[in-house]
Amino acid sequence: MAIICKSPAEVEKMHRAGLVVWDVLSSLRGMVAPGVSTMDLEKFAERRTAEHRARAAFKGYRGFPCVLCTSVNNEIVHGIPSAARKLKDGDIVSLDYGVQLNGYYGDAAVTVPVGKISPELEKLLRVTRESLDRAIAQVRLGNRLSDISHAVQSWVEENGFSVVREFVGHGIGTVMHEELQVPNYGAPGHGPRLQEGMTLAIEPMVNMGRPAVRVLDDNWTAVTADGSYSAHFEHTVAVTSNGPLILTRPKEVSGASW
Repeated sequence: MAIICKSPAEVEKMHRAGLVVWDVLSSLRGMVAPGVSTMDLEKFAERRTAEHRARAAFKGYRGFPCVLCTSVNNEIVHGIPSAARKLKDGDIVSLDYGVQLNGYYGDAAVTVPVGKISPELEKLLRVTRESLDRAIAQVRLGNRLSDISHAVQSWVEENGFSVVREFVGHGIGTVMHEELQVPNYGAPGHGPRLQEGMTLAIEPMVNMGRPAVRVLDDNWTAVTADGSYSAHFEHTVAVTSNGPLILTRPKEVSGASW
């Protein structure tokens, strides 16, 4: 499969899809609280997606049953919402959500504290978010793909955490997963050079403990093998002549990614 570079008009269409993702995730962040179930979040996301006249990217994808991925505590990605899973004070929950709008996809994720969390978990969320910021800063013409990967790994490991290797970011556009794969680890200076119009979903997944993962019997939910907590942040980003353009938030929002 070839790397697909988008025209400015296509990038703008992706940004419109990305703004739906931003709106829904921003609302969900405000809903997260002790006693809320992950199915409550799912039902809101499904209703809001319909209001935007968008199509949920995940529901039905390879059989995934829901609009939203809700991954709590030691769950890394692909957690399935459940009415029985009520969030508790001190939890963290990763919300991963994507849509297709007018033929183009947007995809993003954010990890949200539930009530008051420990200083260690605050650091996990901060470092994971900062690793995404550092990765996005490498999305510049002439840089290589692994410069993005290295930016994540170096910051995460410098802060005493580990990077998940089994799951990676990806190209995105008129299909959910395009070339390229975007690992969150690796030496800098390798892989294709970044070209104008490339669009990438960059998504660090960071564990407090070891990087190893296992998948639960539902064949979806990936958890840390050692039971340690995990965080996940993601944005869809375009390579432009003016530097990185985050497509899953409004253009007027600046600074840190979330």
